[in-house]
Amino acid sequence: MQINQKAVEQAKELLKEGKYVVDTDWSEAQPEESKGNEVIDEEGWDTYGKWFLAVNEDEPQDQKERYDFPYGDFEKVHRSGLIAAQQRAGQYDHDEVEEVADELTAMIDEREGEDD
Repeated sequence: MQINQKAVEQAKELLKEGKYVVDTDWSEAQPEESKGNEVIDEEGWDTYGKWFLAVNEDEPQDQKERYDFPYGDFEKVHRSGLIAAQQRAGQYDHDEVEEVADELTAMIDEREGEDD
């Protein structure tokens, strides 16, 4: 599992543009599989992959199994998605993913004036 730099760059840009959601329940906010299929069909695998903080280089580029740790809904970053990624990465010892998710969460908190 490696950090997906394109995803991190996209997330930072979306945060700078204010394209994020602070208060959602990730279990309800995460996109359904059909939305992912729609993104792949309309915009391709590269666009789809930018919504996941990590990639598994052992998987083919045109497989969903290659991408892990989603952080948004294909439109906006969700703070709850970042927290879920951070927690799951911590559980499975993916330290770099955990750190990136924490950094992105901190960017939202800073913009919102929170001191978590």
